[in-house]
Amino acid sequence: MRLENKSVLITGAGSGQGRAAAKLFAQEGAKIVVFDRDKTGAEETVAQILTNQGKAQLAIGDVSKAADVQSAIELAKEAHGGLDVLYNNAAIWSAGNIDNYVTELDEDGWDAVITVNLKGLYLCCKYGIPALIESGGGSVINVASVAGLKGSRNRSHAYSASKGGVISLTRSMAIAYAKDGVRVNVICPGGVDTPMLQPMVNTPDRFDKFAKAHPLGRMGEPEDIAKTALFLASDDSAWITGVTIPVDGGISAS
Repeated sequence: MRLENKSVLITGAGSGQGRAAAKLFAQEGAKIVVFDRDKTGAEETVAQILTNQGKAQLAIGDVSKAADVQSAIELAKEAHGGLDVLYNNAAIWSAGNIDNYVTELDEDGWDAVITVNLKGLYLCCKYGIPALIESGGGSVINVASVAGLKGSRNRSHAYSASKGGVISLTRSMAIAYAKDGVRVNVICPGGVDTPMLQPMVNTPDRFDKFAKAHPLGRMGEPEDIAKTALFLASDDSAWITGVTIPVDGGISAS
């Protein structure tokens, strides 16, 4: 197994991409901390892992609150003997209308997105990277978006800004913590069929149009992202750090 006995914390693991990664990593032998503010979703993820004879612990909390993040990190250390992989997946698309020009976006909407998507990732790294170093090094996997690579005329400018920040922060952390044996990389998904995307593709026509915008002709599945994350979590990527990997059906090339 590629992650046998590795301790992994995954944020936003109560649904979508986070759940897919938690289940795949557990199948590969990892011990998972499922961290999400959605108690019902997180409990379902843990139950699915345990049903398949995997190992998982539940951490309910908000990535934008330092105390919640610290508690989740401590759970990984106490229950699983340390932390080997930190997977920063939690994010929100917007706090309201998804079609937000910056001139139409109120401060509360901006703050909500930046607080979860960028501050939350910062807090997880602030408290998670020392735990990785204590374990002898490890892998940080951040989830950004093709929206952080390409301009978006009217699709949640706050989201695009937050994901661009994730990409830049990833590069800086990769350089800073390489000496400690900590690798930091970022995945940029394209359109992935998850609950978060539903408001943008909420009719069959919109879904089909968005799917066809990807050169490979389909929407992504959460498992497409999880398989790339598995590579970055495993020793197969031992000489890779500071990279940005689009997993997007080719949309960022078009």
